[in-house]
Amino acid sequence: MIARACLVLAVAAAGAFAPGAAQAQQSMMQSQQLTVGGNTPQVCTLAQGDLRTGQLINFRGTDGDTLRVLELVDPRTLAAKSARATVMLGAVCNFPHRVRVETQDNGLWPIEGPVAPTTPDFATALPYRISFDWADRTGRLEADAKVRSAREARTDIDSPAAGELTLTIEMDAGSSNTQIGAPVLAGAYADTLRIYLEPR
Repeated sequence: MIARACLVLAVAAAGAFAPGAAQAQQSMMQSQQLTVGGNTPQVCTLAQGDLRTGQLINFRGTDGDTLRVLELVDPRTLAAKSARATVMLGAVCNFPHRVRVETQDNGLWPIEGPVAPTTPDFATALPYRISFDWADRTGRLEADAKVRSAREARTDIDSPAAGELTLTIEMDAGSSNTQIGAPVLAGAYADTLRIYLEPR
């Protein structure tokens, strides 16, 4: 019986102690809510172009941002030769945005300045085309070399995107601002191409 009594007392003592401990814990435990936040700005980035083996036909790339046509004209006819280059640009844009491709001169024009054709028998500027793939969209810009001026194409992208923007530059054999296959007047020809990822 004493053993039983001790057992009962022990249980009673434990039961009597438990509510007091819970009350002590309740009176000591408090909570405070803190709000933690931050802000990510809208950002688009474009890396330097990457020229990979097999992506340059009649082009040479000194780096990812400069391309040079190896043989601008056919040595027999002096007509423009075909050329093609594909450039990969690492890119990321963390909001819906726009791709804008701009040609400064709307074709390959003489570096020394504008040349007015005196005869349709010779090409004084060379047209080419630009196409791109980015996210789920493609775009295209024709630099037709009819007028020396800036020209651009815009394509809206409906969601954030990350990966590689693929840019392809192509010039057809016989390209000319006068007539197809016209011989090209002597000189150095160039254009500046710009690619933008920007807010819509």
